[in-house]
Amino acid sequence: MQPMKLVGLDGILSASPNCIILNEIRGLDTQKNLITRRGNLPASINQIATILYGCIANKETITSKKEMAETTTEDVYDDAYEEKTGSSPPVKIVWINVILMSLLHLGALYGLMILPSVSSLTLIWMGVCFMLSALGITAGAHRLWSHRSYKASLPLRMFLAIGNSMAFQNDIYEWARDHRVHHKFSETHADPHNAHRGFFFAHIGWLLVRKHPEVIEKGRKLELADLKADGVVMFQRRHYKLSVVVMCFLIPTFVPWFFWNESLLISYLVPCVFRYTVSLNATWLVNSAAHMWGMRPYDHNINPRENKFVAFSAIGEGFHNYHHTFPHDYAASEFGSQLNLTKAFIDLMCFFGLAKDCRRVNHETIMARVQRTGDGSHKSG
Repeated sequence: MQPMKLVGLDGILSASPNCIILNEIRGLDTQKNLITRRGNLPASINQIATILYGCIANKETITSKKEMAETTTEDVYDDAYEEKTGSSPPVKIVWINVILMSLLHLGALYGLMILPSVSSLTLIWMGVCFMLSALGITAGAHRLWSHRSYKASLPLRMFLAIGNSMAFQNDIYEWARDHRVHHKFSETHADPHNAHRGFFFAHIGWLLVRKHPEVIEKGRKLELADLKADGVVMFQRRHYKLSVVVMCFLIPTFVPWFFWNESLLISYLVPCVFRYTVSLNATWLVNSAAHMWGMRPYDHNINPRENKFVAFSAIGEGFHNYHHTFPHDYAASEFGSQLNLTKAFIDLMCFFGLAKDCRRVNHETIMARVQRTGDGSHKSG
């Protein structure tokens, strides 16, 4: 038997998302009216026993070292973080990114204009490429590798890594690192796409300027041991540039041109440039629109919102108030597969035996949180 790994309270809170009592602690911590720091929580034997009993009642156990390697606590919100005082460093524009993004969107606009002349097969192929690249982000970089909300077999991880390369939104390792920093320091200078800096910054502006020093500092402090131990993640990272050239640009362009004689220009502009630009903006809307517009039925103390338009465009990622309240739920939503193709895909992979151990928050925990910290907009009233 392997020795148990002792973890701090942050680790216990993160590793047990379905434990009602631990979620009660989370809620009190978020409200900040009864508890100001997790480190200040009383640690009497009776209270520790109560916590452990609550976890046992929900059939959760303290995990071994091997099991902990398949989870992460690095995406747990750090309410102890305090932004540094003083003036912020000057914004440094990355002009090459500005030029490339401008050209990309101009090309996508032209691709949109010629859509009526595109063959049905090419449109279908564009949809296939969009779904593959979207799943590489939502089911892959996000729900699997950033939050470890389920376990995936080697073939599924390889498939999602290919989709992630087609999405071309940074390699899995970097994407997951930045996303964990986003959750841990949400809406602060350490958040890569801090929505308090405005819609444009949260949507695309953060990619057009140098990262805030706090983002870099906090990212370097994450261990990311689970990502480093994943052979698929590290292989993709080593060969990322080549994989992007092949998956994001060559294959989407080559298939319609070679197999059904679509013109090379249309093959490049529609399934490649236009599809890529749409998938980018669908992801960016999660960082911008879903942090600004919508209800907050689970926690009114945080910025993320429930936004159905974003849920539709990002195949399930728009239930953002829920996701930031319960980040380890593989569905990222209370409502199952409704406007949530990513959950339906993961469920299908479970049916075929390619995924397992999906982490879910039970109804009692959700309703307790709704009553305690919600804004009153939940359908339960």
